[in-house]
Amino acid sequence: MNSYYVGLLIQASISIIAITGIFALTGLAGMFSLGQAAYMAIGAYITFILAAKTGLSFWITSLGGIGACMLVAWLAAMPTVRLRKDYFSLISVGLGQTITALLITFSDITNGSQGFSKIPKVEHLLPLALLVTALSIFCVRNLKYSRYGRMSIALKNDELAAKSFGIDVYKLKIKVYILGSVIAGLAGILYGLQNRVLLPESFGWTASSEQEIFLFFGGTNSLTGAVISAALLKCLPEFFRNVTLFGQSLQEYRTILYCILILLIINFRPSGLMGEHELSFSRLRERLSGRRKKKEGGTDG
Repeated sequence: MNSYYVGLLIQASISIIAITGIFALTGLAGMFSLGQAAYMAIGAYITFILAAKTGLSFWITSLGGIGACMLVAWLAAMPTVRLRKDYFSLISVGLGQTITALLITFSDITNGSQGFSKIPKVEHLLPLALLVTALSIFCVRNLKYSRYGRMSIALKNDELAAKSFGIDVYKLKIKVYILGSVIAGLAGILYGLQNRVLLPESFGWTASSEQEIFLFFGGTNSLTGAVISAALLKCLPEFFRNVTLFGQSLQEYRTILYCILILLIINFRPSGLMGEHELSFSRLRERLSGRRKKKEGGTDG
């Protein structure tokens, strides 16, 4: 396969992985975070700094990166998940900006704005990216239809009602937040392996807000919609790379494009591209078998 399309598929996979984490957090539990890209940074930087300092394989140090995501998420969640949703969102922006500032400040370790580039080259990265993507989707989909998923949706719809049914809202929020952060960390590690350079500004609030836009475009209640949206909107600007408008590549206007799309979605389809619909192979088989039976019945008649 052409290396350009391989790179594009890897980018789409990373975007989908990040979105599955956002879906668990926002789509299931209703926790609107604008700092999830910070966990991508934590996962990536810790993994590759440990690999560079210790000489260990990134396969081993990635456990440290994921562990760091879990620890930071736990420490951040304990005081913040008790807050109202709007305050939680504001603090998540602050967390993201703090992580970015720390990465620039500790330049003797992270190389600051110059970029950390001591990242190993991995041959055949696409199969790994696709595997992690499939596992992320599988885990979050199973979560949605599990007991914890149903409790999370109850929490999202009405927190007081969820409490009245005996759900420990505080612990549930912490668990979902940690899960979303770990998935973001995995996306960050793959991002580092693909780009082979880490820049603090790549993980700012702009990246986090872009991920939320992807989710709202696809539909906050549909994992299928979130996945389709992440792949579509991540790849779309690449196809306009060679198209110019006012002397600049149309790709440079992607933020404006995303905003226009969100306005259109809010006005004409508030529930998102897929609404609450999910792709189900069992339903697809049922529909196909139903059509076959109708055809057979029509033939017999």
